[in-house]
Amino acid sequence: MDFIQGLDFSKIGELLLYHRESPMIFSSGLFFLLFLCFLPIYMLLRKRTLLRIIYVTLFSLYFYYKSSGIFFLLLVAGATSDFIIALLMEKTFHRERLRRFFVILSTCINLGVLGYFKYFNFLVDLGGNFLHFIGGWFGIPVLESITVVHFDIFLPVGISFYTFQTMSYVIDVYRGRIKPLHRWIDYIFYVSFFPQLVAGPIVRAIDFIPQIYRRPLVTRSEFGEALFLIVSGLIKKAVISDYISLNFVDRIFDQPLLYHGVENLLGVYGYALQIYCDFSGYSDMAIGIALLLGFRFNINFDTPFQSATITEFWRRWHISLSTWLKDYLYISMGGNRKGRFRTYINLLITMLLGGLWHGAGAKFILWGALHGVALAIHKFTMHLFPRCKAMGKDMKPFWRVMGVIVTFNFVAFVFIPFRADNMLVVQNVLHQIFYDFQPALIPQIIAGYPYVLAMMLLGYIAHFIPKKVDHRIQGAITASPLVLQAFYLLLIVFIVFQIKSADVQPFIYFQF
Repeated sequence: MDFIQGLDFSKIGELLLYHRESPMIFSSGLFFLLFLCFLPIYMLLRKRTLLRIIYVTLFSLYFYYKSSGIFFLLLVAGATSDFIIALLMEKTFHRERLRRFFVILSTCINLGVLGYFKYFNFLVDLGGNFLHFIGGWFGIPVLESITVVHFDIFLPVGISFYTFQTMSYVIDVYRGRIKPLHRWIDYIFYVSFFPQLVAGPIVRAIDFIPQIYRRPLVTRSEFGEALFLIVSGLIKKAVISDYISLNFVDRIFDQPLLYHGVENLLGVYGYALQIYCDFSGYSDMAIGIALLLGFRFNINFDTPFQSATITEFWRRWHISLSTWLKDYLYISMGGNRKGRFRTYINLLITMLLGGLWHGAGAKFILWGALHGVALAIHKFTMHLFPRCKAMGKDMKPFWRVMGVIVTFNFVAFVFIPFRADNMLVVQNVLHQIFYDFQPALIPQIIAGYPYVLAMMLLGYIAHFIPKKVDHRIQGAITASPLVLQAFYLLLIVFIVFQIKSADVQPFIYFQF
């Protein structure tokens, strides 16, 4: 009783409320605590389908509240809109024009909401710059003197992910690939399912919905796989990504001119590893947590830096987004069915919009454009040299190694504008690499950043080791007794809390 009286319940209540400066993420201690409380009740409701759906939905909405506050109501409103529209499309199955109107209406609502929260200030900037240009060109002082005002618009976490998810549902209903759900809570469950809610992967309804009604049974093998994914995701995100970010990459990109070319190049390679470990680490944890609950998601990253061509890279990187763009944008524009030139244009438009999906800014458009051009060049090269069509394991070892080196460096350098705060930073980073390289300083750099370089080396070695090594580690975890498995998880959590900074570092893709 004395212990209970000594507890400060006001602090516990404060901890459970939303705080804009510290959204809840998978690598936080609070999430692990809440998840451990959530899991036993979930297991008790395994045979009670409706109660289980309601329970998980409420937990998911609370999880999103802890990430974005009152904007969880926006998610519910958007999901409800698409739920109703899908039912209306089913009732008007034989009226094609009306069904097309409904799918257009859903698309306009979703993109309109996304556009307001994510692109409003960007569009205001574009409009202001255009008016200034017109005013200067035609000598109109009123237009030249217009002041652009930015609005303080909060970007709800994960809005790009769940918007694309609900859009794919409505489009698939329209195309006749799936039947619409008839129970509102089932659809809210699908959209809000907390493992993938705030940073993906983008889960298709055709893959997810059938799993809702199955009794969640997790085999020993699946439990071992889930534990392996959660542990590896924690290591990637909270150990490798956060450490090299705080202790090296952020410093380079904040003041590139203070560092020599070798350090800037290492910063570029460090950021490529950072964003991979950050995003794939989150995906691993999301897939692992979902698997513990009896849901299987498709893989979202497949060792993308082992790709030998840019086309192969996009088959391995952020797979849920790249396949979404292919199925709902690229193919809808005609794909490769309308001639080679149209194929190149479709690729460029798809990647431009893919870049814009990542953020409202010229740097994201540039990033998407460079990838679009690279994909078009690769397609053109394969047309000119049919013998070069071999990809993956079909390539000869020498050419595959050369392809991996070229593709990785292209991807890493194109990440520079993605990471940089502005184009001046991009210019300074490239200037230092190409005009102030100074390789003689490499021994000093190694001595100055031993832990950072060791962490980067560890990350890249882990990325390039054969998959069979991963499978052996996963098999060893699966074969371990439950007590030993719990020890593995506690050990990793202990390491994470020893290495991490005082503040929890949000996932990079939270801002998208």
